[in-house]
Amino acid sequence: MLRFVPLLLLLLLACSQSAPETTRPAAPSGPPAIPVTPAETAPVQAAGAFPETFEQAEKGSYAAADETLGSGSWRFTEALIGSSDQDHKNGTRAARLRAGGRLTMNFDAPAGVQRIRVTSAAYGQDAASTWELWGSLDGGRTYRRIGAPVRTQGPRLVVTTFEGGSPGPLRLEIRKTDAGSARLNVDDVVLETAARTAVAGRAPAFPAQASGRPGTSPSQNTKNPSSQAPKTPGSQQDPNLALGNPSGATASVNSPNNYLLTRPQYAVGYSARRGTPTWVSWHLGAAWLGKAPRQDDFRPDPALPRPFYQVTTRSYSGSGFDRGHNCPSADRSLTLDDNSATFLMTNMIPQAGNNNQRTWSGLEEWGRGQVRQGKELYVIMGSYGQGGTGTAGFKTTIDAGRVTVPARIWKVLVILPEGTDDLRRIAAGQARIIAVDTPNDQQVSPDWSRYRVSIDALETATGLDLLSALPLSAQETLEARVDTGPVR
Repeated sequence: MLRFVPLLLLLLLACSQSAPETTRPAAPSGPPAIPVTPAETAPVQAAGAFPETFEQAEKGSYAAADETLGSGSWRFTEALIGSSDQDHKNGTRAARLRAGGRLTMNFDAPAGVQRIRVTSAAYGQDAASTWELWGSLDGGRTYRRIGAPVRTQGPRLVVTTFEGGSPGPLRLEIRKTDAGSARLNVDDVVLETAARTAVAGRAPAFPAQASGRPGTSPSQNTKNPSSQAPKTPGSQQDPNLALGNPSGATASVNSPNNYLLTRPQYAVGYSARRGTPTWVSWHLGAAWLGKAPRQDDFRPDPALPRPFYQVTTRSYSGSGFDRGHNCPSADRSLTLDDNSATFLMTNMIPQAGNNNQRTWSGLEEWGRGQVRQGKELYVIMGSYGQGGTGTAGFKTTIDAGRVTVPARIWKVLVILPEGTDDLRRIAAGQARIIAVDTPNDQQVSPDWSRYRVSIDALETATGLDLLSALPLSAQETLEARVDTGPVR
């Protein structure tokens, strides 16, 4: 095993062995730059060491932005500064990263870095996360990984120490590299010289810690209520795939046109060829609704595998089509995280404005109205065919052919009184099931109820199996019906 190899030398070797990586994480072909030592019992912060403590700024959303912190300017990507009780931290704040999250120095640390310490923990009760430390010796033009990936689990703050050396200026980036739904807290980032003195910055001034779980802070009065997710009494957040996986999608890079994306807010069967979801499935009940504001942070989905084309908000520019949500923003308003997740481009389709803003908006609001009346819903939405008409006329694709414009847009709503044992109740005929199939054009009627069809008809048109979690006998009965109930 290599030990105490100069960081500069190994970074240069890595750059010379393969093409520089500048946009997405990829492990270098050679050995790790320096060994990584998880210091399970190490003190969280050495007095007088350089800290970036994240105490000097406030950032409440995951939208990419530069933030001026105590050590200098940092770029936050899919990351925010958390101050809730669920954020494990020293002091009152820590960085919080989700899938694809990065913390990037916009400045170079002075020469002489010999040791780097990063403190991390799982956010709240989330599952483990994997993250990596990357370094640049050329002002951020190219990066190479330092050491090996780090697996962080549990709420206890743990210090990971990177031993090495860089005689020249060094710029760092912390990357959350797994694609799961777990979130990661990163707190004190310390840079030291060989003499264990601070390379730059100032000594920390943390408030006294209350006794209790190691490495966590007492409750703060400054926490952001929108960043927490308490359950609404009498309701629950049920699985988004409770009705089944309509296409048998899998999270395999070898299945690019039937790729499964699962996150706490919804599940997606994604088609890389079309650049849109084939279907999106989610649960809607009172426990999902709150007062988190609409984030409007449309962005590429960092959870997509590297070979897949990344649809961006620019893909829709000048197309004449809306960036049409599948899982609506207003269906996920309990927390900032929940709402922001609906603005990933893997949740979007090119949708005619009148369809999106009138017909579909009315259907979505009607569904939330059912929740306000004490109901819960299971919803599956998708699109099929090719060719729709927006404000710029008829088109089959946008973004130079990379994104397919669907011809039809459909939705299935399974509506139940709030309760438990939902699949049994649905199979027993205790749910109202509505299937809707609309044209993707400007002439579509605002009255969505005119487009009600049977699930059998949708399955014939799409090739999907929409209620596959139910017994076959129940499917045969329920899927043949066309809802004719009142909608006013």
